[in-house]
Amino acid sequence: MGALMLAEGGTFQPPGADSFVLPPIFGGVTKPMLLVVLSAIIVGAYFVIATRNMKLVPGKGQFVAEFVYEFSRNKIAREHIGAKDFRPFVPLIFTLFTFILVNNIFGIIPIIQFPTMSRIGFPIALALMVYLVMHGVGFARHGFLGYFKHIMFPPGVPKPIYVLLSPIELFQKFIAQPAALAIRVFAAMFAGHLILLVFTLGGEFLLLEASGLLKPVSVVGFAFAIALTFVEALIQVLQAYIFALLTASFIGAALSEGH
Repeated sequence: MGALMLAEGGTFQPPGADSFVLPPIFGGVTKPMLLVVLSAIIVGAYFVIATRNMKLVPGKGQFVAEFVYEFSRNKIAREHIGAKDFRPFVPLIFTLFTFILVNNIFGIIPIIQFPTMSRIGFPIALALMVYLVMHGVGFARHGFLGYFKHIMFPPGVPKPIYVLLSPIELFQKFIAQPAALAIRVFAAMFAGHLILLVFTLGGEFLLLEASGLLKPVSVVGFAFAIALTFVEALIQVLQAYIFALLTASFIGAALSEGH
């Protein structure tokens, strides 16, 4: 999770943003880069192996694979894109959910202990992909001018209101939504990992460097770190779900006939 940071005289230096800047392992390749590749291999290998010999009564591996797929297909894609249009987007939703989930969970796996999405470049790349898909299907469905009309002029609104509403809608669809999509998962992973670092390294500092009377207090730091690890695991799953859910919602809104 990072090295214990001590200044001269044994002063505890709390972890900060620099704790997420890792040196290259070889060449220009860093740990987060390797984790992204590893996550893709894990996701692909697991679902290939789990579904290689499909059985009517599934084993544990097949059951988990089927559950994750059905959840992505029916609870996210179908419900938020619509029964008419959801099928072509199931692979995208399924891939985003599983890929982000694995990269988030890396943050609580011993030795690895680094959530890849805490580096802003990766969430931005995923958000840009969603940005291109949502607007691409919107232009394909409504035409170039029709899509802008679809976004900027929702039906049932008094025409004078469009003067204020249309720029807001345009900003929201083309800037705010994709930015929020990236920042949400990045901020959650960054903050969660930083909190775990504070309690873990703080407990370690108290145990190794504090005076005898304060050493027992290190137990509190470690206890909070353990408890917050379970909370962080829940947040990691939720953030993967929310990213996939919002992606489906944005695509559904772009395809819808109404606003």
